[in-house]
Amino acid sequence: MARTLRLSAEAEQAVAAIAEAEHISQNEAINRALLDYAHKRTEVRDALIASIVAEDAAILDRLA
Repeated sequence: MARTLRLSAEAEQAVAAIAEAEHISQNEAINRALLDYAHKRTEVRDALIASIVAEDAAILDRLA
């Protein structure tokens, strides 16, 4: 899907530097960064849910 992005000058420089260092296109650098962010966000969410379930196991058992 085609999409237009408006990056700050700082973000544009970062993408260009990453793409050059990794020998990939700027598009690929942005794709990888977004997928990595989504993966990490999911991991953090799952860890928080597991923590809440563990902390509140007694309450959750009573409610079940």
